[in-house]
Amino acid sequence: MTASIGAPPTTRPVEAMRPALLRPGWPVGALLVLYPLWWALGLGTLIVFLLAIPMLIHLSKLRPIKLPAGFGLWLLFLIWVLASTTMLRYSPPGTLRGSASDRLVSVAYNMSGYVAATIVLLYIGNLTEQQLSRNRLVRQLGFFFVMVVIGGIVGTFFATFEFTSPLELLLPNSVAQNAFVRSLVHPSAAQLQEVLGYTAPRPSAPFGYTNTWGNCLSLLLGWFVIGWLVRTSGRRRLAGILILFLAAIPVVYSLNRGLWIALGLCAVYAAVRMAMHGRLVAVALMFTALAVSIVAFLASPLTGVVQARLDNPKSNNIREFTTEATLEAAAVSPVLGFGSTRAATGSSQSIAVGKTADCQRCGNPTIGSNGQLWLLLIAQGFVGAALYVAFYVRSAWQYRRDRTPIGAAGWLVCVLPLFYMFIYNALVIPLLISLISIALLWRNDQLRAAEPNPVPAT
Repeated sequence: MTASIGAPPTTRPVEAMRPALLRPGWPVGALLVLYPLWWALGLGTLIVFLLAIPMLIHLSKLRPIKLPAGFGLWLLFLIWVLASTTMLRYSPPGTLRGSASDRLVSVAYNMSGYVAATIVLLYIGNLTEQQLSRNRLVRQLGFFFVMVVIGGIVGTFFATFEFTSPLELLLPNSVAQNAFVRSLVHPSAAQLQEVLGYTAPRPSAPFGYTNTWGNCLSLLLGWFVIGWLVRTSGRRRLAGILILFLAAIPVVYSLNRGLWIALGLCAVYAAVRMAMHGRLVAVALMFTALAVSIVAFLASPLTGVVQARLDNPKSNNIREFTTEATLEAAAVSPVLGFGSTRAATGSSQSIAVGKTADCQRCGNPTIGSNGQLWLLLIAQGFVGAALYVAFYVRSAWQYRRDRTPIGAAGWLVCVLPLFYMFIYNALVIPLLISLISIALLWRNDQLRAAEPNPVPAT
């Protein structure tokens, strides 16, 4: 089902005379395929905001603008994000006091992320198959997956690799050294953290955080499988299998338990989906490949890394503290929330207001930083969180009957954010990938409905 807004359709200008780079669809390719370049330049997630501008210009020329199913829920969510900014000047009990102006930068960043991702969703959904084909978009997402794997390998074996980006050089030193700004503009291969009781690298390139790396890897996996294993043959398929094996290395060394669980869920989903469609041979081959992979894994040094991570659940206490603090704060303003995150007055280590010489981990953890759900609860309240979740549930329900490869991969990406919202924040790139996936489902649904006798693909 597709709604639309605006006047009746008008004749669109002939686009064949435009330079190839400027034809509709080019901003999507520039965003996905060239993302490592933007990361190296220091633009990173900022490129999403910049490339949303030509997409918005293109949309402004269309009449009518088509809307996906459930978009009303998402629009209400965006309105709620805006309305919640009226609460910026307030600080719930148990948090540090601050002014609304102190919180404007993070609020503007989050709001820009939501709006830019929305523009990308509508832009892709309103392009024709000739302007940007579904297969082309799937290939671009698959290529992005390859770049994420390469970034993970670099972060695993060259963990200290980092450099000053051109954008970073242009910023005043006081701005460039801000922790949040640095995560956006300073390219580094990995985060160095004491997760195992000693400093260990966790791959993050081409993103600022390891959790973002793991989130994006799993969201892109289905599109990579379609583009490199399903809708191809020969050398490309062999290359795809090799890339998947190589991806296992940074996946393990990321020490990312949430990613490990999500990949297990992806495997179960794929097996169930194939079994429901009668593809029992494919299921058998899949489990054979998994068995071989498990044997190879157990015989490798990677086993020790996983065991060490399971033996050191240090982040559990921090997550438990921030989650409880988030729920307490959200209960104070359940309708609108507080517009943004807040800093706690204590921590899981101490009730101290800040760090001390004896407790460097004491202090002021950010409430709402340990998962998209917790961010929404404190920033937009229970109502805002419900609208966000409802949009993803509505999208998953809308496209549940799509039995094509695009339907299989896209439906999984509709559901994964509902799992990840408990442990990962979605802004900006993970949210972007999920909305691009919904746009693919939407486009696929429209085109299949237009076919005289659509034949479900497997």
